[in-house]
Amino acid sequence: MELLKIAAFSDGERGGNPAGVAIADALPTEAEMQRIAADVGFSETAFAAPLAGGGWRVRYFSPESEVPFCGHATIALGAALALRDGDGRFELTLNQAVISVEGRRDAGVIAAALQSPPTRSAAISDALLEETLALFGYQRGDLDPRIPPARIHGGADHLGLVLRSRESLSAMRYELDAGRRLMNREGLVTILLGWAESPTRFHTRNPFASGGVYEDPATGAATAAFAGYLRDIDWPHGGEIEIIQGEDMGSRSILHARIPDERGSSIRVSGTARVMPD
Repeated sequence: MELLKIAAFSDGERGGNPAGVAIADALPTEAEMQRIAADVGFSETAFAAPLAGGGWRVRYFSPESEVPFCGHATIALGAALALRDGDGRFELTLNQAVISVEGRRDAGVIAAALQSPPTRSAAISDALLEETLALFGYQRGDLDPRIPPARIHGGADHLGLVLRSRESLSAMRYELDAGRRLMNREGLVTILLGWAESPTRFHTRNPFASGGVYEDPATGAATAAFAGYLRDIDWPHGGEIEIIQGEDMGSRSILHARIPDERGSSIRVSGTARVMPD
């Protein structure tokens, strides 16, 4: 097995979200993948093995559980496959979807772009909203009324809350065990907290208590889900948004999401990646 550590959605030679990428002739057992992910210790590790008919079988594990889709680990996998096999587009068969990732090298920079699973969104109950606000110590008045709270999906379920101010986003705090209980009960992978700097530029933070991680510095799956939600509410996104994530953690990450017109269709999420030393 080849095991790489790659920071996806990096800001040059800094930042990004570290992911493990394990490439083997055949996937290990589920128990082995869970153990390896826990040993790697990053928020997710992608496991990939070639399929007989072409493409790759891929599964994602956090230190505590399997997740159906992980954006930053997919970007890391695209970078790893480009380093291994050369620039190209790679088809990935996940547990619940078939997607693709592109990887390319250009003057020492590794770039990758994924096509997310289909997106969807739905309103949330007042009870879930109140519980989530209480988890973070927010009030309804802290929310941006232009972007209502919602359950958003782009391969996995997330809850999206957009705040009125950057200061409120910076002040995000919560209790990990309480967040884990809420997310696991509701089937949420992360909660996306955001602030709109402009119609096309957002700052986000992503608590990932369901996977035992306090906060993710870059979350491609939630970015895809959020971009799809902006399309659903006819937000003036102009066809593409930029996400700045991880600043409050000291790991600034940059994600780009291209948004086609067709509702529910795949979102293209892209960024650069850097190989981390062992």
